Formats: sequence, structure tokens, C-alpha cells
Amino acid sequence: MNATTLTVAVETLDAGAIEAAIPALTEILRDCVVNGASVGFMDWNTLADYERFWRDVAAGVASRQVTLFVARTAGGLVGTAQLHLIGKPNQPHRAEIAKVLVHSRARRQGIGEALMRHAEAAARDMGRNLLVLDTDEHGAARRLYNRLGWTEVGTIPRFALMPGGADCGSTFFYKDLR
Repeated sequence: MNATTLTVAVETLDAGAIEAAIPALTEILRDCVVNGASVGFMDWNTLADYERFWRDVAAGVASRQVTLFVARTAGGLVGTAQLHLIGKPNQPHRAEIAKVLVHSRARRQGIGEALMRHAEAAARDMGRNLLVLDTDEHGAARRLYNRLGWTEVGTIPRFALMPGGADCGSTFFYKDLR
């Protein structure tokens, strides 16, 4: 933590607000990929690919299947997290956390934790009491999820690729909110 205290506000964006925030959201995603995060994109993806992704998220928000949380500091948007509701009739209690992203200039300042706590509280408010997520087996997020009380289930090797093309195992977690 810096000597100065960082003030972070976590907000929920509607579809219109996502459209307005696409430049900032695109920069967060671009920064994460450039810095080696395995978040579904490769080195060769373009800004247009990232913008299209955020427009798809906006559509998910509009259909009420996705909730997008953003972390904002005095410098603007610095992080995101998504809560995906499971629409299957036999899983009305479950949701998935996705794309917990923090810009490199704002890491190690509690932003990921703030986003996760906000997403967990929102899930409870929506009647979802079982959350799941997956993350790069070697990434810093794995330590965050363990620290926040998530249960590590296991790692599937070669589940995805790193942005440069190397194999990436994915570690799966769950958290029972009851």
C-alpha cells in the first residue's frame, strides 16, 4: 500500500454505462493481456476485439444474465469483475465470477479484494449462495481467492493458453455463501 490511502469505489454498471465506459474498460483488458493475464485473449487480439467483448458484456447486462462491477479511483476505472447468473432450472442458487481484472498501475492496493467482496454480497442479495470461478494456476489471483476463503478444487492442465501461446492450467474454486 502506498503512503497515501487509495479511495476505491465499487459500482455496478448498466448496459448504457458500459457503452460509455468502453474506452476505459478496453484499456483495463488490454493492460491485463499485455501483462500476461490468461483472460481469454491472445497477444494478437486488437482493441476492436476488446471493444467487441465489452459490447457483448453490455448485452449480457441488458439481458440480466451478467452483472458488471467496476472499481473507480480518482484516476478513473481501474478494475472489473463480473457475476454471471446460471440460468439452468436446476441451478438457481449458483453464479460464476469472471474477469476479475485490475489495471497494472493499481495492483496490490486491495482493488481485487474490494471487487470480490462486492460481487459476493451482490450474489447473496440475488439469492445465489454458491459461487464458482477459475483462474490461471500460476497467477496472483489464486492467492487472493485462497485468502478470501474460497475452496480450491483442483487444476486442469493445459485448460487455456497464455497470451503468448504457452499452455496454461486453470485452477477452479468455489465458495459457499450460506
